[in-house]
Amino acid sequence: MRIWICVFAFLLAVGDAALSQAFASVQVRISLSRQSMNVNVDGTHYVTWAISTGKQGYGTPSGTYRPQSMHKMHYSRRYNMTPMPHSIFFYHGFAIHGTSEVRNLGRPASHGCIRLSPQNVRALFALIGRHGMKNTSITVGY
Repeated sequence: MRIWICVFAFLLAVGDAALSQAFASVQVRISLSRQSMNVNVDGTHYVTWAISTGKQGYGTPSGTYRPQSMHKMHYSRRYNMTPMPHSIFFYHGFAIHGTSEVRNLGRPASHGCIRLSPQNVRALFALIGRHGMKNTSITVGY
C-alpha cells in the first residue's frame, strides 16, 4: 500500500506533460518504392516528406535501426568531401541528411543515403534531438 502511495505522489509531482515527454518516441519509416518518409511521434502521424534513396547500383539498406550518431555538418570522405548537412547516421556510414539537389527528391538519386530537403532534415534533426536517439527508430523497407 505504501509503495502505491509513493508512486501516486510521484506521478502527481511530475505531471502528465513531463511523463509523456520522458516516454516520447519517434518512428521514421522510409518507403523505397514510394520514395517517401513518414514520421510518427508517440504513434501519431506527424509528417510525410519526399526523399531520395540509392540510385541503381547504390542500394539503401533495408531493416530497422536506431540513430548511431548525429552531426550538424558532416563531409563525406568517400565522395569527395560532399557536404551532408544535419546527418543522422543509422547503419555503417549510411545516413539521413540534407541535400541541395531538391529537384531529385521523389526518385532514387543518392549513393545509398536518404536525402531530404534542407528545411525538412533540420526539422527531423531537431525532433530526434528533442526526443533522443534511443527513443527513435528508423525503418527502411519497400
